[in-house]
Amino acid sequence: MSQTVTLDAIRRAREALDDVLVRTPLLRSRHLSELVGGPVYLKCENVQRTGSYKIRGAYTRISRLSEEERARGVVAASAGNHAQGVALAASLLGCKATIFMPAGAPLPKVEATRAYGAQIIYPGDTVDACLPAAQEYAREHGAVFIHPFDHPDIVAGQGTLGLEILQECPDVRTVVTAVGGGGLASGLGVALKESGFAGSLLGVQAKRAAAFPPSLAVGRPTSVTPSPTMADGIAVGRPGELTFQLVSQHVDSVVTVSEESISRAMLLTLERAKQVVEPAGAASVAALLEHTYAMRPPVVAVLSGGNIDPLLLAKVLRHGLATAGRYMVVRVRLTDRPGALVRLLSELAELGVNVLDVMHERVAARLHLEDAEVVLHLETRGPEHSGEVMGRLRRQGYTVKFN
Repeated sequence: MSQTVTLDAIRRAREALDDVLVRTPLLRSRHLSELVGGPVYLKCENVQRTGSYKIRGAYTRISRLSEEERARGVVAASAGNHAQGVALAASLLGCKATIFMPAGAPLPKVEATRAYGAQIIYPGDTVDACLPAAQEYAREHGAVFIHPFDHPDIVAGQGTLGLEILQECPDVRTVVTAVGGGGLASGLGVALKESGFAGSLLGVQAKRAAAFPPSLAVGRPTSVTPSPTMADGIAVGRPGELTFQLVSQHVDSVVTVSEESISRAMLLTLERAKQVVEPAGAASVAALLEHTYAMRPPVVAVLSGGNIDPLLLAKVLRHGLATAGRYMVVRVRLTDRPGALVRLLSELAELGVNVLDVMHERVAARLHLEDAEVVLHLETRGPEHSGEVMGRLRRQGYTVKFN
C-alpha cells in the first residue's frame, strides 16, 4: 500500500472529532508508579463512546466519504469494538451500517451494535468467516467496506489519541499500547514521533496471537495462526500492509505478554484504578507487570477498551486472583463422621480464609466407605497466606490436592 499517514491528517481528524469524542481521563496509578519507580498514568479509552478508541478511526473514515458513498451505506466485519465504532459513526453521519458478526459474538456487544442502528448479519462462527462475507456484500450492494485497521483514515483517527497524550502528559517518556492489526499503534506512532516525541513507543501483543514480532523479524507482514486467547480483541493473524509499514517506522519495539499477566492486569486495574477493562485493553498494563525493565517514567499505558461480557469478566477475574496467589480450588479428603466438615471449616476460619464455595461428596467410586471429600473454593491474602493454609491443613492430617 503506497498511501501513508501524516501528522497534518491526524490534526484534521482531531478537529472533526472535537464534538464527537469523550475526553477520556488520564489517571495516575500509585501502585504501578511504585513498581516502575516513577509516574505511571492510565489513558482510559475504556470509557470512550462505544467503550473503546475505535470510534476515533471509524468516524474519521466515514466522515471523509463523499455524500454519494455514504448514501450507499457502509459495511464492516467485527466481533465487537470495531462493530460498535462503525455503527455509532454511521448513525451520527446519517448512513446505513451493516455489520457482519460471528454467530457466537457476546450478546452485550451484539445488542450495543444493534442499538446504534446497525443491521447485523451472521455469516459464520468466526471473524475470519465474516471478513470475506462482508467484502462480498460490499461489492454486491455498492457499499463501502470499513477496514478495522489498514486504511489511512482509520490510522489518522486512532492517532488523535497520541495528540491527547502529549497535551495531557507533555513530559511522557514511554507510551504503551496493545497491538492487534496495528491501527492504533500506527496512529500513535505518527502522532507522537512526528510531534517531536523522543521517548519510546512500546507495542504489546498476546503471546498466543502475536503476528508482529515474526513479521518485524523478516521485514514483511507474516501470517500466524492465533491460539485461543482471552485477549480476542487483538488476536489478529496478519498485520496490515500500511500498519506494518508504520509500525516498522515508528514503534520502538513490540513485546508479548502471557494470559496470566493479562488476567492479573485486569484485576489490578479493577481493584486499584476502579476501571473495568477488557483483556485486550489490559495488555498495556500486563506489559508493565511483565516488562518493567523497559519502562522509563513518566509512562502512559493506554487502556484501549472496556467491552467485556460480565460472565467472561467474572471468569477472568477469578483467573487473575489465582495467578496472584489469592484464589485456589483444593480437594480435601476427610473421615466421614459427624462434625468432620465443621472442624475443617473451623480450621480455615482460624486462618482467616474466605470460603467462597463448598462441594461435599460422600459417595464416589474413588472413596473408601469411611471417607468423604470436599472441594473448596478459597480466597486468601496472597501466595504466603496460601502456603500457610496448605501447610496447616496437611499438618492436621488432611490429604489436600489442588483441583
